[in-house]
Amino acid sequence: MDFSIKTGLRREATAMVDEHNTAIAMGSGSLPVYATPALAALMEKAAAELVDAELSGEWTSVGTLLNIEHIAATPIGLSVRAEAELTAAEGRKLSFCVTAFDGVEMIGRGTHQRFLVKKENFMQKAVCKTLKNSGQ
Repeated sequence: MDFSIKTGLRREATAMVDEHNTAIAMGSGSLPVYATPALAALMEKAAAELVDAELSGEWTSVGTLLNIEHIAATPIGLSVRAEAELTAAEGRKLSFCVTAFDGVEMIGRGTHQRFLVKKENFMQKAVCKTLKNSGQ
């Protein structure tokens, strides 16, 4: 398949900070503020949705690298917006600039990479691990 996903594409994903995505709830800290794992997931979601909108049904992307800074705390009740911008497309490897904001300030920034895979092939390899692990 010819992958012609254009650099410069952008996508946003949003989440409301609530008791389910705080550092306390996710086990990543002891304060009731937006958790770093939740921030990472939201940034990755924006990138994944950007790519999925450009692919046919048999292809998807998987995250392979995420390097982010969580630079400001966000309390319960505020909304978080993550943005992903495709900065490079080298064959099946895609690179993104990711940022996040809470309505008051930037709360996170970094880079993310995804790799394009055929869904069926990817899942076959994953399922083979179950068989190997069970001794079959």
